Amino acid sequence: MAEVSMYRSWLDDWDERKALQGDQLKTSAPFALEANCCFQGASNANSIADFIRLAEITVTDPAFYDQEGECDWKCDKQKGWISFPSGIHSDVDENNRVWAKISEAGPSRKALIVFHHWNAKKRNRIISRFLSQRGITVVEIAMPYHMERQRPGSTHADYMLSPNLGRTIQSVRQAVWDGQRLIRCLKKSGYDNISVLGISLGSWVAGLIAAHDTAVSKASLFLSAGSLADMVWTGRATRSIRESLKYNISLDELRKAWAPLNLENYARGLTRADLHLQLVLAMRDKVVLPELSAKFVNVLRHAGGSPDVMELNCGHYSLALPPYSMVAGLTGC
Repeated sequence: MAEVSMYRSWLDDWDERKALQGDQLKTSAPFALEANCCFQGASNANSIADFIRLAEITVTDPAFYDQEGECDWKCDKQKGWISFPSGIHSDVDENNRVWAKISEAGPSRKALIVFHHWNAKKRNRIISRFLSQRGITVVEIAMPYHMERQRPGSTHADYMLSPNLGRTIQSVRQAVWDGQRLIRCLKKSGYDNISVLGISLGSWVAGLIAAHDTAVSKASLFLSAGSLADMVWTGRATRSIRESLKYNISLDELRKAWAPLNLENYARGLTRADLHLQLVLAMRDKVVLPELSAKFVNVLRHAGGSPDVMELNCGHYSLALPPYSMVAGLTGC
């Protein structure tokens, strides 16, 4: 028992060291509404109450995550890469083109799209190699403001997730639209069995896609929960964001403002009969607290779903360590 206790203490310390490394790259940003970034008819939305009113309308609008003009773009595929223009135009040129690395598995018609964690600097070669060797083509997309899409001069993906309420919604919506376009590319290339896997912030994107796009047959959500607002407010990795939020908005108001990003509001889509839903959760997680994940699972079950839930006794960052990474990786197969 002493050895187990020492190992768990080491694991917690390892997670905290990883969190501190991430803190060194993050800079604080001011609170902002910018409702016009994400909502139609938002020109006069100058208060939190106005923003919440528009968010409440949006969360009931199924068209918010649907794209128009889907025929008016070209998908380029060459030398292990897929590239196409994003469906949402931002003021950062680099962010307006989507890049995805594809690791093909021979004649397989199964494809898995991977959505990485916040502030990822590179793709996960271990996951792609592991799964492609098992007959699954792995496609690793760069989410907005990450990797090839990084904002020049930025130290982290501060435009993807921030105390700017409107831009955060716009960025997550952009990631969802990009993922849906990538699905269309893969379908045109002959893949008829498409799954999504999201890690941490990427799990919110993968979950929103799975809830709205019936082309997705399986969704694996790693280190996930329902309420992005609660995750940001309570999580270890988002302390700098909360510092800007807490003087300007309450947690209850933030929940309402970011209702379009709350996976619990799309439980019906996530519990559809033709979707295989998996969750991999870390019981020592300080970024996505276990109680938030448990609430999400309860909402899914109350909606009639039966998600496969795997709970591992590790932290948020230590999920990347063996044996946890190997156990989690097998769920993606």
